[in-house]
Amino acid sequence: MPAGMKPLEKFLKKQTTALTRAGGFVGGVADKASGGTGASRRRASLSRVVPFFRETSPESGQAREVFRTLLDDFMLTHPIFLTADRLQQVLLQGGDEDVEAAMMDAAERKQAVLNVAFRYLDTYRELLQEEGERSNCFPKELYLCAVQELTRYPELVEDVLKLQRWTEILHCSEEEKESRKKQVRPLFRHFRRIDACLQPREAFRGSDEFCRVYTPDHSYVTIRSRLSCRVGEILALVREKLQYSEDQPVLPGNLILVAVTSAGKAVFRPSDEAVFTTLGVNTHLFACEPSELDSLLPLPEEIHWSPGDSKLHDMSAEEVSNQLVVFDWELFSCVHEVEFVCYVFHGEQSRWRPLNLELVLQRCSEVQHWVATEILQCQSLPKRIQLLRKFIKIAACKQQQDLLSFLAVVLGLDNPAVSRLRLTWEGLPGKFRKQFQQFESIADPSRNHKSYRDLITSLRPPLIPFTPLLLKLTFLHESCKTFHGELVNFEKMHKVAEMVRIIRRYRSSQLMDTETSPSHLQTKAYVRQLQVIDNQNLLFDMSCKLEPKDT
Repeated sequence: MPAGMKPLEKFLKKQTTALTRAGGFVGGVADKASGGTGASRRRASLSRVVPFFRETSPESGQAREVFRTLLDDFMLTHPIFLTADRLQQVLLQGGDEDVEAAMMDAAERKQAVLNVAFRYLDTYRELLQEEGERSNCFPKELYLCAVQELTRYPELVEDVLKLQRWTEILHCSEEEKESRKKQVRPLFRHFRRIDACLQPREAFRGSDEFCRVYTPDHSYVTIRSRLSCRVGEILALVREKLQYSEDQPVLPGNLILVAVTSAGKAVFRPSDEAVFTTLGVNTHLFACEPSELDSLLPLPEEIHWSPGDSKLHDMSAEEVSNQLVVFDWELFSCVHEVEFVCYVFHGEQSRWRPLNLELVLQRCSEVQHWVATEILQCQSLPKRIQLLRKFIKIAACKQQQDLLSFLAVVLGLDNPAVSRLRLTWEGLPGKFRKQFQQFESIADPSRNHKSYRDLITSLRPPLIPFTPLLLKLTFLHESCKTFHGELVNFEKMHKVAEMVRIIRRYRSSQLMDTETSPSHLQTKAYVRQLQVIDNQNLLFDMSCKLEPKDT
């Protein structure tokens, strides 16, 4: 074991027996007879953590880097075992003076607490800014507490000034709030206007978004809603819109919210949250009365398709590939690194929902179905072979940068409805068949996706990874326990944080120039509003019509 890692390993083992569940950060040890929960009967663990995070210790560079890593571990993973509100409360209390008195003097202890607070603010800055006044209360209160301590501890003056700057950073003026309200940001899958889809993507946080909710006759109302709001709130907005609609003479009674696709329906509960980002590529929301549920039909474009030539024939593979990279990078950059942790540990209470990450995963599915849709809508065999060549060229262009769409294109070509087209594949030149076989080997899941892991290890950041494989954090989550009795498994937290730091390195610099020349605007618009068929049964029927089973 390297000498620089000894403090880390020692600390991890110590904290496995020190960190407690979210409710257990109390001032001392409670007696079992007091009636408290199991977690609340443990010693306050943050008091043991804080001394390791003071900036002045340790002095050696290598050891200091280890302790910075520990602080990063704690900040990235604390939502798993400690709510943000509880962490803020503990930091405002300044830790447990009795426990820490023997380890550092009062000034050092306060600087250590502030160091943890600064790291927390820096890590969650974007998420806190979206929450507005709720989040700004914490740095304000901490600032006031620190100001009161200045007469006793003048060495805190730099920290107080830093806290003042943080209150200004997180404060959102009324003008900024009004400006945000005026922004029209349609939902990812609801792009319909060219000017809307050409706008750079922005992160979905707590702000309002525009979306459509349909009625049984396929008319719709456009509502403005937070992505994280409950189904009951969505239905209240829909009911209000319908009340003033000229096309709705009778005010609807008890409404339910239903997700409708060509494959079926799903009814949401009134308490469900963030339903928008759980929808499939061609899934639409319907509001109806319970008696109308059986009569709901998917939108015509979901069940009817018209054969024809693809627009891809008029676009170069290189430009399509470049626009896919640009859009994927925008989506990937919108994902806050903490969303990866919140997504995997979805069973735990989380203050922030992984909305942007869910949209990236949806994009991956969309690209796969786009490949199959374009090929299966093409009736001409020679043109279908051309499309096959073009998709292999697109994958080849992006292999070194955008592994998300690269593997999505490969998986789309591997779709059973496409792979069964014997005449189409036989018409493909041998060079392209060989190249595609190499791409398939990268997508091979055997030996824990070894081919993919070898490829991504050989690449230098920045790059866009195949996001579904990043979520193999799930296996880490399920293979070892988060809690041992009433204690937090901090060694597991360290492994989770290491995975997040890998993602951070992927985005350490800008991938490519996002400016688009006027001549390529049509390609950009096409890539950002792909028309796809995501019903596998329909795709297979289309495939059998192109090349019947007996051919």
